[in-house]
Amino acid sequence: LWKGKKKITAEAVNVTLFNDDLERGVGPKRFSYGDFVSATNNISDERKLGQGGFGAVYKGYLKWEQCVVHRDIKLSNIMLDSSFNVKLGDFGLAWLMDHELGPQTTGLAGTLGYLAPKYISTGRASKESNVYSFGVVALEIATGRKSIDPMGPNSDMGLVEWIWNLYGKGDLLSVVDRKLQADLGEK
Repeated sequence: LWKGKKKITAEAVNVTLFNDDLERGVGPKRFSYGDFVSATNNISDERKLGQGGFGAVYKGYLKWEQCVVHRDIKLSNIMLDSSFNVKLGDFGLAWLMDHELGPQTTGLAGTLGYLAPKYISTGRASKESNVYSFGVVALEIATGRKSIDPMGPNSDMGLVEWIWNLYGKGDLLSVVDRKLQADLGEK
């Protein structure tokens, strides 16, 4: 790529696009040190999730009066950009929920196989419904199977039920996709 008479690298373009996204409020958000300290309860050890190659990872809580309830998290709505950053798409069923009010009864919407059982039984979508759906996506990746596969080997049950059955039999490692299996010892 060329800008004026200077050749610029793809890396420079990505950084520029990333910074443009930040300015527009899209993509990762930068937090002040004060916000970070507040969200992690003064960087307390109780909020520390682990230690990685780039330092400690903390669980934080931002005080915002609303959260997004997506209601349709599934593999086909998760995309990767050119830098392999995850982007969630298709917010057609999403709505903002007030934390104080909690989940409200809505019409059941979403994709079978990804809907949380509590959401199905009560009709109340919540941030926990999003977490359940994301968990199903993680299981699809780990197993190489679809959440519901009418032509699959266990077509009479969904992915979550199939995994729970194998877990109950003490055979959880058998669910891992052979393409992902390395040396999975009993840890």
